[in-house]
Amino acid sequence: MAVRRAIQHSQESLQALATRHGINPKTVAIWRKRPTVQNARMGPTSASTVLTPEVKAIAMAFHRHTRLPLDDCLYALQATIP
Repeated sequence: MAVRRAIQHSQESLQALATRHGINPKTVAIWRKRPTVQNARMGPTSASTVLTPEVKAIAMAFHRHTRLPLDDCLYALQATIP
C-alpha cells in the first residue's frame, strides 16, 4: 500500500513510476485514479432486484406445481409479478 500511496502523491509520469516500481503503466494509471489505496472490490455485485417474500412464495408454489426450472417459472410469471 505504500507503493500505491507514493504513486498517488507523485508528479512523475506514468512510465517513470511504472519503471521504478516494476509494474505496468496501466496499473499506475488505475492506482492513481483511485480515491484510496485499498484494493478495489472484485467479484459479483449484489443482485439488482430482489423478490418480495410474497412473490417468492408464488414463484415457489408455481415451481412445485409445474416442476419447471425456476428461471422458466419466473419467465412464465413475469406478467403477473409487479
